[in-house]
Amino acid sequence: MKKNFLIIGLLLFANAARTQVLISILLGDKLNTGKIEFGLEGGGNWSTIKNLDGAKNLSGFNLGFYFDFKLKDSSWMINTGVIVKSSMGADGLPVYSLGDPNLDNSFSGGEIARKINYFNVPILMKYTFKNRIYVKGGVQLGLRYKAFDQFTNSINDDEDLKYKVDIKDQFHPLDAGLAVGAGYRLIKGNGMNIGLQYYFGLVDIRVDDSSPDQFNRVLYLTAGIPIGKNSKKKKAAQTEQ
Repeated sequence: MKKNFLIIGLLLFANAARTQVLISILLGDKLNTGKIEFGLEGGGNWSTIKNLDGAKNLSGFNLGFYFDFKLKDSSWMINTGVIVKSSMGADGLPVYSLGDPNLDNSFSGGEIARKINYFNVPILMKYTFKNRIYVKGGVQLGLRYKAFDQFTNSINDDEDLKYKVDIKDQFHPLDAGLAVGAGYRLIKGNGMNIGLQYYFGLVDIRVDDSSPDQFNRVLYLTAGIPIGKNSKKKKAAQTEQ
Protein backbone atom coordinates (compact mmCIF):
# COMPACT_ATOMS: atom_id res chain seq x y z
CA MET A 1 0.00 0.00 0.00
CA LYS A 2 2.79 2.43 0.89
CA LYS A 3 4.47 1.66 -2.44
CA ASN A 4 1.25 2.50 -4.32
CA PHE A 5 0.97 5.85 -2.55
CA LEU A 6 4.61 6.60 -3.40
CA ILE A 7 4.06 5.84 -7.09
CA ILE A 8 0.88 7.97 -7.20
CA GLY A 9 2.71 10.85 -5.54
CA LEU A 10 5.60 10.67 -7.98
CA LEU A 11 3.20 10.59 -10.93
CA LEU A 12 1.42 13.71 -9.73
CA PHE A 13 4.76 15.41 -9.20
CA ALA A 14 6.03 14.39 -12.63
CA ASN A 15 2.97 15.74 -14.45
CA ALA A 16 3.54 19.13 -12.85
CA ALA A 17 7.32 19.21 -13.41
CA ARG A 18 7.29 20.81 -16.87
CA THR A 19 4.90 23.50 -15.75
CA GLN A 20 7.13 24.19 -12.76
CA VAL A 21 10.07 25.01 -15.04
CA LEU A 22 8.09 27.84 -16.66
CA ILE A 23 6.69 29.05 -13.35
CA SER A 24 10.13 28.98 -11.75
CA ILE A 25 11.55 31.22 -14.50
CA LEU A 26 8.88 33.80 -13.74
CA LEU A 27 9.35 33.47 -9.97
CA GLY A 28 13.13 33.08 -9.89
CA ASP A 29 13.70 36.13 -7.70
CA LYS A 30 11.16 34.76 -5.20
CA LEU A 31 12.89 31.38 -5.02
CA ASN A 32 16.40 32.77 -4.52
CA THR A 33 17.23 33.83 -0.97
CA GLY A 34 20.43 34.20 1.00
CA LYS A 35 20.38 30.50 1.86
CA ILE A 36 18.81 29.10 -1.31
CA GLU A 37 19.99 29.32 -4.91
CA PHE A 38 17.59 28.36 -7.68
CA GLY A 39 18.45 28.01 -11.36
CA LEU A 40 17.88 26.26 -14.66
CA GLU A 41 20.23 23.51 -15.80
CA GLY A 42 20.71 21.73 -19.09
CA GLY A 43 23.20 20.19 -21.46
CA GLY A 44 24.16 16.93 -23.12
CA ASN A 45 24.26 13.37 -21.81
CA TRP A 46 25.62 10.01 -22.91
CA SER A 47 23.97 6.85 -21.63
CA THR A 48 24.21 3.10 -21.95
CA ILE A 49 22.61 0.04 -20.36
CA LYS A 50 24.98 -2.27 -18.54
CA ASN A 51 24.70 -5.98 -19.47
CA LEU A 52 22.65 -5.29 -22.62
CA ASP A 53 24.30 -7.07 -25.56
CA GLY A 54 25.54 -4.75 -28.28
CA ALA A 55 24.75 -1.58 -26.31
CA LYS A 56 26.62 1.55 -27.42
CA ASN A 57 26.46 5.05 -26.00
CA LEU A 58 23.24 6.95 -26.74
CA SER A 59 23.68 10.72 -26.95
CA GLY A 60 20.90 13.10 -25.92
CA PHE A 61 20.19 16.27 -24.00
CA ASN A 62 18.81 17.15 -20.60
CA LEU A 63 16.88 20.08 -19.15
CA GLY A 64 15.69 20.81 -15.64
CA PHE A 65 16.07 23.03 -12.61
CA TYR A 66 18.11 22.89 -9.44
CA PHE A 67 18.19 24.14 -5.86
CA ASP A 68 21.26 24.65 -3.66
CA PHE A 69 20.31 24.81 0.03
CA LYS A 70 23.22 26.30 1.97
CA LEU A 71 24.04 24.74 5.34
CA LYS A 72 25.53 26.44 8.39
CA ASP A 73 28.99 26.16 6.88
CA SER A 74 28.48 28.06 3.61
CA SER A 75 30.91 25.74 1.80
CA TRP A 76 28.45 22.85 2.24
CA MET A 77 25.00 22.66 0.65
CA ILE A 78 22.29 20.22 -0.37
CA ASN A 79 21.94 20.10 -4.16
CA THR A 80 18.63 18.83 -5.57
CA GLY A 81 16.03 19.61 -8.24
CA VAL A 82 14.41 17.80 -11.16
CA ILE A 83 15.88 16.73 -14.49
CA VAL A 84 12.61 17.13 -16.39
CA LYS A 85 13.87 16.12 -19.82
CA SER A 86 16.41 13.31 -20.06
CA SER A 87 16.70 10.16 -22.17
CA MET A 88 18.52 7.12 -20.87
CA GLY A 89 19.07 3.99 -22.90
CA ALA A 90 21.49 2.67 -25.51
CA ASP A 91 22.24 2.91 -29.22
CA GLY A 92 23.42 0.49 -31.87
CA LEU A 93 21.29 -2.47 -30.79
CA PRO A 94 20.62 -5.29 -33.29
CA VAL A 95 17.13 -5.44 -34.82
CA TYR A 96 14.63 -8.10 -33.77
CA SER A 97 11.53 -9.46 -35.48
CA LEU A 98 8.49 -7.18 -35.49
CA GLY A 99 6.13 -10.00 -36.43
CA ASP A 100 5.55 -8.49 -39.87
CA PRO A 101 7.54 -9.85 -42.85
CA ASN A 102 7.39 -6.50 -44.67
CA LEU A 103 8.73 -4.57 -41.65
CA ASP A 104 11.35 -7.22 -40.91
CA ASN A 105 12.57 -7.01 -44.50
CA SER A 106 12.59 -3.20 -44.45
CA PHE A 107 14.76 -3.00 -41.33
CA SER A 108 17.05 -5.93 -42.07
CA GLY A 109 20.62 -4.69 -41.57
CA GLY A 110 19.45 -1.67 -39.56
CA GLU A 111 19.83 -0.90 -35.87
CA ILE A 112 17.84 0.15 -32.80
CA ALA A 113 18.15 3.10 -30.42
CA ARG A 114 16.49 2.24 -27.09
CA LYS A 115 15.26 5.37 -25.30
CA ILE A 116 13.88 5.37 -21.75
CA ASN A 117 12.69 8.74 -20.49
CA TYR A 118 12.69 9.52 -16.77
CA PHE A 119 11.96 12.41 -14.46
CA ASN A 120 15.13 12.30 -12.34
CA VAL A 121 15.58 13.80 -8.87
CA PRO A 122 19.18 13.95 -7.56
CA ILE A 123 19.67 14.48 -3.81
CA LEU A 124 23.34 15.32 -3.31
CA MET A 125 25.73 16.82 -0.78
CA LYS A 126 27.81 19.53 -2.45
CA TYR A 127 31.06 21.14 -1.28
CA THR A 128 32.52 24.28 -2.90
CA PHE A 129 36.21 25.10 -2.53
CA LYS A 130 37.56 28.66 -2.33
CA ASN A 131 38.72 28.43 -5.96
CA ARG A 132 35.03 27.92 -7.00
CA ILE A 133 35.52 24.24 -7.89
CA TYR A 134 32.83 22.03 -6.37
CA VAL A 135 32.30 18.31 -5.86
CA LYS A 136 29.07 16.50 -5.01
CA GLY A 137 27.69 13.05 -4.39
CA GLY A 138 24.58 11.23 -3.23
CA VAL A 139 21.58 9.40 -4.68
CA GLN A 140 19.34 9.89 -7.70
CA LEU A 141 15.74 8.70 -8.05
CA GLY A 142 13.96 8.30 -11.37
CA LEU A 143 10.36 7.95 -12.52
CA ARG A 144 9.99 6.34 -15.96
CA TYR A 145 7.27 7.91 -18.12
CA LYS A 146 8.15 6.71 -21.63
CA ALA A 147 10.21 3.96 -23.29
CA PHE A 148 10.50 2.96 -26.93
CA ASP A 149 12.76 1.28 -29.48
CA GLN A 150 13.54 3.42 -32.52
CA PHE A 151 14.24 1.16 -35.54
CA THR A 152 16.36 2.86 -38.21
CA ASN A 153 17.63 1.72 -41.59
CA SER A 154 19.29 3.76 -44.31
CA ILE A 155 17.47 3.68 -47.63
CA ASN A 156 19.98 5.92 -49.36
CA ASP A 157 22.43 8.66 -48.43
CA ASP A 158 19.65 11.23 -47.98
CA GLU A 159 16.89 9.31 -46.21
CA ASP A 160 16.43 6.97 -43.23
CA LEU A 161 13.50 4.62 -42.69
CA LYS A 162 12.24 4.76 -39.06
CA TYR A 163 9.75 2.83 -36.96
CA LYS A 164 8.95 3.25 -33.27
CA VAL A 165 7.88 0.45 -30.88
CA ASP A 166 6.45 1.25 -27.43
CA ILE A 167 8.27 -0.87 -24.80
CA LYS A 168 7.28 1.04 -21.64
CA ASP A 169 5.70 -2.00 -19.98
CA GLN A 170 9.01 -3.87 -20.15
CA PHE A 171 10.65 -1.54 -17.62
CA HIS A 172 10.05 -0.77 -13.96
CA PRO A 173 8.49 2.64 -13.29
CA LEU A 174 11.10 3.50 -10.63
CA ASP A 175 14.87 3.69 -10.89
CA ALA A 176 17.49 4.55 -8.26
CA GLY A 177 21.25 4.72 -7.94
CA LEU A 178 24.29 6.76 -6.97
CA ALA A 179 25.38 10.06 -8.50
CA VAL A 180 28.72 11.87 -8.26
CA GLY A 181 29.86 15.06 -9.92
CA ALA A 182 32.25 17.99 -10.08
CA GLY A 183 32.17 21.42 -11.64
CA TYR A 184 33.21 25.05 -11.62
CA ARG A 185 31.40 28.36 -11.10
CA LEU A 186 32.62 30.78 -13.76
CA ILE A 187 32.01 34.00 -11.81
CA LYS A 188 32.03 34.29 -8.05
CA GLY A 189 28.57 34.53 -6.54
CA ASN A 190 26.17 34.74 -9.50
CA GLY A 191 27.93 33.01 -12.39
CA MET A 192 27.09 30.02 -14.52
CA ASN A 193 27.97 26.55 -13.22
CA ILE A 194 29.68 24.14 -15.62
CA GLY A 195 29.71 20.55 -14.41
CA LEU A 196 29.97 16.82 -15.05
CA GLN A 197 27.81 14.27 -13.26
CA TYR A 198 27.79 10.48 -13.48
CA TYR A 199 24.82 8.29 -12.62
CA PHE A 200 25.39 4.67 -11.57
CA GLY A 201 22.06 2.82 -11.52
CA LEU A 202 21.63 0.17 -8.82
CA VAL A 203 18.13 -1.10 -9.71
CA ASP A 204 17.47 -3.71 -12.40
CA ILE A 205 15.40 -1.76 -14.92
CA ARG A 206 13.75 -4.78 -16.58
CA VAL A 207 10.38 -6.09 -15.40
CA ASP A 208 11.16 -9.71 -16.33
CA ASP A 209 13.55 -11.86 -14.31
CA SER A 210 15.91 -12.61 -17.18
CA SER A 211 19.60 -12.77 -16.38
CA PRO A 212 21.84 -10.82 -16.23
CA ASP A 213 20.26 -7.75 -14.61
CA GLN A 214 20.40 -4.49 -16.58
CA PHE A 215 21.31 -1.09 -15.12
CA ASN A 216 21.32 2.52 -16.35
CA ARG A 217 24.62 4.37 -16.71
CA VAL A 218 24.65 8.07 -17.67
CA LEU A 219 27.24 10.85 -17.98
CA TYR A 220 25.82 14.39 -17.86
CA LEU A 221 27.55 17.57 -19.07
CA THR A 222 25.53 20.53 -17.80
CA ALA A 223 25.47 24.30 -17.51
CA GLY A 224 23.46 25.82 -14.67
CA ILE A 225 22.27 29.43 -14.62
CA PRO A 226 20.91 31.09 -11.43
CA ILE A 227 17.52 32.71 -12.09
CA GLY A 228 16.52 35.94 -10.37
CA LYS A 229 19.59 36.15 -8.18
CA ASN A 230 20.91 39.40 -9.62
CA SER A 231 17.52 41.10 -9.37
CA LYS A 232 17.31 39.98 -5.75
CA LYS A 233 20.61 41.69 -4.99
CA LYS A 234 19.58 44.87 -6.84
CA LYS A 235 16.38 45.11 -4.80
CA ALA A 236 18.36 44.66 -1.59
CA ALA A 237 20.79 47.42 -2.62
CA GLN A 238 17.93 49.81 -3.45
CA THR A 239 16.34 49.12 -0.07
CA GLU A 240 19.59 49.97 1.74
CA GLN A 241 19.77 53.30 -0.12
